[in-house]
Amino acid sequence: QVQLVESGGGLVQAGGSLRLSCVGSGRAFRSYGLAWFRQAPGKEREFVAAISFISGSTSVADSVKGRFTISREYARNTVYLQMNSLNPEDTAVYYCAAGVLSGPRAGRNEYDYWGRGTQVTVSS
Repeated sequence: QVQLVESGGGLVQAGGSLRLSCVGSGRAFRSYGLAWFRQAPGKEREFVAAISFISGSTSVADSVKGRFTISREYARNTVYLQMNSLNPEDTAVYYCAAGVLSGPRAGRNEYDYWGRGTQVTVSS
């Protein structure tokens, strides 16, 4: 069983930055693939970025490439999402997800554990 707790969301003006954190429980957490997804009102949950916690290899959605960076801090069981140059279209609830995966994957159904999410609101 893995538990995930997100933090770091908030209200920011367009062009600003935020860093989201996801802390995972359990030693097995370090063998998992981790990802960030987001869901805007009235839209489906979409992939943002993923990372293999062991290898550090990453994958980032085209819509955020060059603006968002995913990373992990091994000793703290923590995955980060650094978000720069935010725009109103980035407004959504951001979710952390974990799955037994060999590498960074974008499929929502490949992840078994989800956090409760953290709200990110970008004002124009």
